[in-house]
Amino acid sequence: MIKVKVNDKYNFEIDKNNDEIVINGAVVNADVKQLNASAYHIIDRLKSYNAEVVSFNTADKTAEIKVNNNVYTVSVKDQFDVLLDKLGLNNLNSTKVSEVKAPMPGLVLKVFVAEGSEVLKGDNLFILEAMKMENIIKAPADVTVKTVKIKPGDKVEKGQVLLVFK
Repeated sequence: MIKVKVNDKYNFEIDKNNDEIVINGAVVNADVKQLNASAYHIIDRLKSYNAEVVSFNTADKTAEIKVNNNVYTVSVKDQFDVLLDKLGLNNLNSTKVSEVKAPMPGLVLKVFVAEGSEVLKGDNLFILEAMKMENIIKAPADVTVKTVKIKPGDKVEKGQVLLVFK
């Protein structure tokens, strides 16, 4: 059994019994043909659908799927994910970060964030010049900036707190 959520709005439970697909308790007799690695043609109840997997994130178990030129965001949970949710162990891999410290002494060239900015993991935070090289420091997790303790032109020491997160 897997649980599927579409556009963070619609929930489906999907089971497979032998060769039958059961969605929310009802057997679905759709004809599904794979056209290539990411495209499918589906006929269900005399209606035709063209489906294409636009993007797929295996780590988050999410995908963007285009069906007849409408894009849907789909997230999937298998029986193990559901069990982890029930046990309260679903957020063990989320990173908690409260601050960013200078990884080396240097000169701040540019700051990309301001107080209150919501930043995603991998977004640029600031540029630090050290030993004539420009280093782009990126966000280690999804965070909201609480305090910016630097500005362009500041000299910083290794280990100095530069940004504080909520």
